[in-house]
Amino acid sequence: MWNTPEKPQDNFSFELIAEDGDARAGILRTPHGEIRTPIFMPVGTQATVKAVTPAQLEEIRVQILLSNTYHLYLRPGADTVAAMGGLHRFMQWPKPILTDSGGFQVFSLGPLRRIDEDGVTFKSHIDGSTHRFTPESAIAIEEKLGADIIMAFDECSDPLDKTYAIQALERTHRWAERCLKAKTRPDQALFGIVQGGIFEDLRQASARRLSSLDFPGYAIGGLSVGESKMDMLKSIEVVNGILPRQKPRYLMGVGTPFDLLEGIRRGVDMFDCVLPTRLARHHAAQTMCGRLNLANSAFSLDERPIDEKCGCYTCAHFSRAYLRHLVVAKEMLAATLLSIHNIYTLVELSQQIRQSIIEKRFNEFSSHVLTNLNLNVSDQS
Repeated sequence: MWNTPEKPQDNFSFELIAEDGDARAGILRTPHGEIRTPIFMPVGTQATVKAVTPAQLEEIRVQILLSNTYHLYLRPGADTVAAMGGLHRFMQWPKPILTDSGGFQVFSLGPLRRIDEDGVTFKSHIDGSTHRFTPESAIAIEEKLGADIIMAFDECSDPLDKTYAIQALERTHRWAERCLKAKTRPDQALFGIVQGGIFEDLRQASARRLSSLDFPGYAIGGLSVGESKMDMLKSIEVVNGILPRQKPRYLMGVGTPFDLLEGIRRGVDMFDCVLPTRLARHHAAQTMCGRLNLANSAFSLDERPIDEKCGCYTCAHFSRAYLRHLVVAKEMLAATLLSIHNIYTLVELSQQIRQSIIEKRFNEFSSHVLTNLNLNVSDQS
């Protein structure tokens, strides 16, 4: 018997509070608290955001984390997480969590996986052992993990291969129905995932089919995997023109300032990406004027913070010179301090965008940021 609230249906809702064009500001309510959208979600793949503690994430004002079903299933195992009181207690994160279904990771294994109508058989990237995911087993794993928002098991495809995209799309829809039937926990919200590659007719068909299943929220999957930015943005426009207006929309695996601004412009509410911590591990800092490579010798005597306008812990206390020293000396603290800054930058950007939507000045704000970044849509194709 799941330990759930008395009225779990009252603990998940989405309220639009402002719109500016297609850009939206809302409040997503979950059993572990409210999320003020639009929002960027840092990725804690293995029940940890790399190099950053939960306390540091709370200081950054992170509202929700994402963890990965595939990785947690393999190590330490969903039963272990459940025995330790669920993912929130296990990783000591008191706020909302979203778990993906593991579909993308499984399908990215290439020759190590075999797909059939019932599910996917795959070999672990850790030890080569054989495992199997079905829509029913993926939901069972996510229920043991206990996140607030869980994702349907879907099939990703090459975004440019229409023949395969059609097959994957049809299977994704059948699996979505099976996921809905398999779900038993009333305190979790199950999101459907729209697929269809870069093909407008397939994206339309997927958005309509999944909308008819009345999920409490929807993700846009299968993008930012090799297609052009223009194709990605067109796909978002097509999908969000069909998905229910009063349901949250989540663009999976995307997380640059450009992506946030242009996704929100087209009606996206939620984003996730490993980019902030990955950049940090490669000595890069994201700023609203572009990226800085802190390994660069030009910073060896630079007393300035990464960004003089940034309010993060790193920028409040440390110089570029010190950060370059940590990078060159291969100190672990470098990854932590750069991760704090990079995550803060995207979380703060999402909340500044939110305020601009509420104040009906999103286009002005967006133009200012893109000008500082020296970016426009045509440059990203």
